[in-house]
Amino acid sequence: MNAASATNNNSKPQRAQRQQQRPEDERLPVGKTFAYGLQHVLTMYGGIIAPPLIIGSAAGMGSAELGVLIASCLFVGGVATVLQTVGIKFFGCQLPLVQGTSFATVATMLAIVQGDGGIRAVFGAVLGAAVIGLAIAPFFAKIVRFFPPVVTGVVITTIGLTLMPVAADWAMGGDAEADGYGSMANIGLAAITLAIVLLLSKVGNAAISRLSILIALVLGTLIAVALGMADFSDVPEGPIFAFPQPFAFGFPVFDVAGIISMTIVMLVILTETTADILAVGEIAGTKVNSRRIANGLRADMLSSAIAPIFNTFSQSAFAQNVGLVAITGIKSRFVVTAGGLILVTLGLLPVLGRVVAAVPMPVLGGAGVVLFGTVAASGIRTLSKVQYKDNMNLIIVAASLGFGLIPVVAPAFYDSFPAWFSTIFHSGISSAAVMAVLLNLLFNHLKRGNSKDSSVFVASPERVVLDAELKCLKEGDRFEDGKLIDCDGVEVPIVSAEEAKSEPVGTVQEEPGRARGREPAR
Repeated sequence: MNAASATNNNSKPQRAQRQQQRPEDERLPVGKTFAYGLQHVLTMYGGIIAPPLIIGSAAGMGSAELGVLIASCLFVGGVATVLQTVGIKFFGCQLPLVQGTSFATVATMLAIVQGDGGIRAVFGAVLGAAVIGLAIAPFFAKIVRFFPPVVTGVVITTIGLTLMPVAADWAMGGDAEADGYGSMANIGLAAITLAIVLLLSKVGNAAISRLSILIALVLGTLIAVALGMADFSDVPEGPIFAFPQPFAFGFPVFDVAGIISMTIVMLVILTETTADILAVGEIAGTKVNSRRIANGLRADMLSSAIAPIFNTFSQSAFAQNVGLVAITGIKSRFVVTAGGLILVTLGLLPVLGRVVAAVPMPVLGGAGVVLFGTVAASGIRTLSKVQYKDNMNLIIVAASLGFGLIPVVAPAFYDSFPAWFSTIFHSGISSAAVMAVLLNLLFNHLKRGNSKDSSVFVASPERVVLDAELKCLKEGDRFEDGKLIDCDGVEVPIVSAEEAKSEPVGTVQEEPGRARGREPAR
């Protein structure tokens, strides 16, 4: 064997060893893997069944047809999750990322379903747009170099903030037209669930702390049953086992206008999935490059192309599950694979899906407050690593966050804009991502024209200490935990100038060690 072949053979196990060292490749015991996987399913269950309920109701479907839509959406979401987490060549980012029916497409699908083609036109638009998205996914992934921490931090923070209205809606009951929506009973149940999450997170047992969301959902549901706020009467109704029938509602109808409008939405989904891949990579502490993003986006679009065949809609990463990864600290992608298998099972066993569907929305809302807040906190942590001196990064963060929150605080803001513009910027996540990328290009890549010392921190002078203050200090004096300690270890009182005037001679006449300077320019 020559030296070259020996080196070749040695490099293979080394590469395999390096790959196994990735945090997301950790393997947990089977029981824990499926327990944490179930937690992922419960976290996103309300979100994944909402789009088929909304679109099916708009299409005038009965309960049986709605059941087919929901089962199909669970089945395809599970298959898409397994593909994304396990990965095959060119498909799947191999990160703990849950896939499901995208909320971003709901408004566009509602417009299409009310046309002449009905639900079949929706399936045709999704299929056509997904094929286009699959073709452009590798090129879209090349923008990863335009997502430095100042951009990813903004996007991750916005993801958490834009999801808070969802948690609030769940806490109020989840259905604005239902009796008791926003009642103290619903909000109180959400508050109890939130308190359980916090208390379980406080306990010293790491396993209980990591399963706090799942345990809180179970306990919250049991409390709801005791209070008469949970209804399991629909669980026995309907088939126990059912495999999604391809083209159950007929073959798709391909309408050019519908495909174009859905393609615009696919660009939004590609943006959001890119942001979610970067977010979960940041949380897991693993390397995410353009190839990995391209694999994730291709899996996204392939799943979206297959979805209409099995009577469901476009697939994308679920941001709320990114928060679950952050709060539990469980970074293993195989945990999410287990969640995907559970989703597939729920799709094949509608009776189990009906059990999970019986978890009251306020219970989900209480857990959602912590989950979505954790996403925002992860973004803030990323932004804390950004250098803000001698640049315009603070302006990038400020403008992008503000722009991203416009559709959150004022949902009707873009109603008078062209439909294509409204489709893109009605999502706070997409708005923040677009603005952050553009401003980062303007200030950090196209530097010609930038003023010298353009940072807002230039307005603040360098810190200085007056000579008179130094004379009050002695050798060995030190400043610890906000206290001035003298050379003998005795605390020296720090007083204001007014208090110092009344002190006897020998006391400190100025505030020792205080940094002074001019008032910032206004």
